[in-house]
Amino acid sequence: MNANEQRSDTAAVTQGGGHPSASVHPVVRVAAEWTWRLLVIFAGLLTLGYIVTRLDTVLIPVGLALLSSALLVPLVDWLQGKGVPRSAAVLVVLIGSIGIVAGIMTFVVEQFIEGLPGLTEQFEASVTQIQGWLTDGPLHFSEDQIRQAGDSVVKSIQDNRQQLTSGALTTATVVGEIFTGALLTLFTLIFFLYGGSQIWEFVTRLVPTASRRRVRLAGSQGFGSLIGYVRATVAVAAADAIGIGAGLAILGVPLALPLASLVFIGAFIPIVGAFLTGFLAVLVALVTKGFLTALIVLGIIIGVMQLEAHVLQPLLLGRAVRLHPLAVVLAITTGIVLAGIVGGLLAVPIVALLNTAVRSLMSADPDATYDALEVDDPAVPLYPAEADGPHPPHPSDPHFDDTAQTHDRPE
Repeated sequence: MNANEQRSDTAAVTQGGGHPSASVHPVVRVAAEWTWRLLVIFAGLLTLGYIVTRLDTVLIPVGLALLSSALLVPLVDWLQGKGVPRSAAVLVVLIGSIGIVAGIMTFVVEQFIEGLPGLTEQFEASVTQIQGWLTDGPLHFSEDQIRQAGDSVVKSIQDNRQQLTSGALTTATVVGEIFTGALLTLFTLIFFLYGGSQIWEFVTRLVPTASRRRVRLAGSQGFGSLIGYVRATVAVAAADAIGIGAGLAILGVPLALPLASLVFIGAFIPIVGAFLTGFLAVLVALVTKGFLTALIVLGIIIGVMQLEAHVLQPLLLGRAVRLHPLAVVLAITTGIVLAGIVGGLLAVPIVALLNTAVRSLMSADPDATYDALEVDDPAVPLYPAEADGPHPPHPSDPHFDDTAQTHDRPE
C-alpha cells in the first residue's frame, strides 16, 4: 500500500467519525468497559478467596489474635498508664484472662457432667412417652414397627462402624489442628499486645510515602472501631446469656448454666448466633419438660433477641461500628463458606474494621469523618440515601450544549 492509499484511508476514517470505535454504539462500548472491569474485580475476589482458604491455618489464628487484642489492649494500656512496664502488663493480662476462661470452662464442664445423668433419665422417659404416643395415639403404630425401626438404626450404626472409626481419627486430627492454632494465636497475641502499633507501622512501610500517613491513620481508626465492637459484643453476649440462662433456671430446665454458656459463645456471631444456640435450649426443654415449657423458652429467646436488636446494640455500639443488617448477613455467610464457624465469628469484626478504615481513606478530613461516625444523633440517619440528581445531557441529545460543557473540562 502506497502513501496515497494510506492518506485516503485516513481521510475515510476521519469522515466516518474520527476513530474506528465511533462506529460502535455507545451502549455497547460502555457495557464492554463495565464488563471487563467487573471481570477483573471478580477475578481479584476469587484470588483473594483462594488465598484465604489455602492459608486459613495461618490467617484464622492471626484474626483471632487481632480480635483478642482488641479486647485486651485497653487493659494493657491502662496498666502501663499506672506505671507497670508494658511487658509485665501483657503478662498479667494474659495470665488473668487465661485463668478466668479456664475457670469458667471448668465450672461449666463440671455442671454438665453432674447434670448429664439426670438429663439422660429424662430423655429416656421422654422416649418412652413418645413410643407410647406412637402406639396409643392417632397414628396407631404397632410395637413391632417401632422395634423394627430401632433395630434398623442399630444395624445402620454397626454397618457404618468403619466410617465412624475413621471419623474418630479425623476428629483427633482436628483436635491437633485446634491445639496448634491455639498456640499460634497465643504467640501472635503476645506480640500484638506488646507492640501492635510498631508492627502496623512496619507493615505500612510498603505503602508509598505520600499515602503512608493516611493509611496508618485509617488502620488506627479501624482498630479503634474494632475495640468498640468487641466491648459491645461482650456486653451483649453477657446480657443474652444472663437473660436466657435465668429463664431456663426459673423453668427448671436441666443444664441451664452450660446452655447459657453456649448462648454467650454463640452471641459473638451477630443476629443468628445466639438464636441458634438458644434453639438447643428449646430442644432440651422440649425433651425434658414438655411442649409448653419449650414454647415458653422460645418466647424468652425471642424476647431477648428483640431486646438485643432494639436496645442493647443501638445503645452499646457506636455509629463507627454499626453496620447495615444486609452487610452483616452477607459477611457472616461469606465467612462461614470460606472458614466455617470461625469465619462467621471473624467476618463481622473484619467488616467493621474495614468500614471505618475505608471511610477514613476516602474522606478529605479523616479525623472529622471519624468524629462524625461517633455521633449518636437519632436525627442523623445511620444509612443515608439520597435520590439521584438529574443526569447530565448526553452528546446525542438534541438539547446538548457543548459550549456549556467545555467550561467544566480540565485544561
